[in-house]
Amino acid sequence: MADLVTYTLENKVAVLQMDDGKANALSKDMIDALLAALTRAEQEASAAVLVGRPERFCAGFDLRVMMSGPEQAKELLRAGSELLMRLYGAQVPLVIACTGHALAGGALVVLTGDYRVGAIGPYKLGLNEVSIGLPVPVLAMELARDRLVSTELTRATLLAQIYEPEGARKAGYLDALVAPDAVLETAKAEAARLGALSQPAFRATKTRLRGKTIAYINAQMDADMRDIMTPTR
Repeated sequence: MADLVTYTLENKVAVLQMDDGKANALSKDMIDALLAALTRAEQEASAAVLVGRPERFCAGFDLRVMMSGPEQAKELLRAGSELLMRLYGAQVPLVIACTGHALAGGALVVLTGDYRVGAIGPYKLGLNEVSIGLPVPVLAMELARDRLVSTELTRATLLAQIYEPEGARKAGYLDALVAPDAVLETAKAEAARLGALSQPAFRATKTRLRGKTIAYINAQMDADMRDIMTPTR
């Protein structure tokens, strides 16, 4: 599990690097490793960077588990929801270094960042649930509602729009685009800048900004999970 997420601390900036050697799917082991790394970062760093592997950021929930049965899918979704809410409410500034493809749950990970740096390149970001026959979960809908440009919300959710990097930046998935070999250094520099802010003020403001969304998502989790996992015609 430890190999899935590499943790380094550089001048009070924690760098959490996902690398499963493939598409960085959110398996249970990947989720557990990310939660452990985030907890460590909150204890010893002033800011954190979450980065993927070259050309792959995160493929979303592990499809092998999602297709193995409803109980296994529920367990993975619950664990993933915990991770996403922990990232969204992280107690230190969180900068996302999006190195490549980020679809479905991977796009949600991007949305949790306080600042999102993306690589320039031929990759895709977005919520593809409706295009594959799934409703967009409350969790995804509310993160999209919080972070995306309001005029893109319908296209990004109901119409399952998938974006290339520049389109993703305009839609609100990303804040900046840089050359692939500059993504991590740019993200670390931004993390250092955010880490120099008053952290008590940052945390209190983040709670005011995101607390209601996190509370609503958590309150709706059981009912939404039941609706998603109940077959419909």
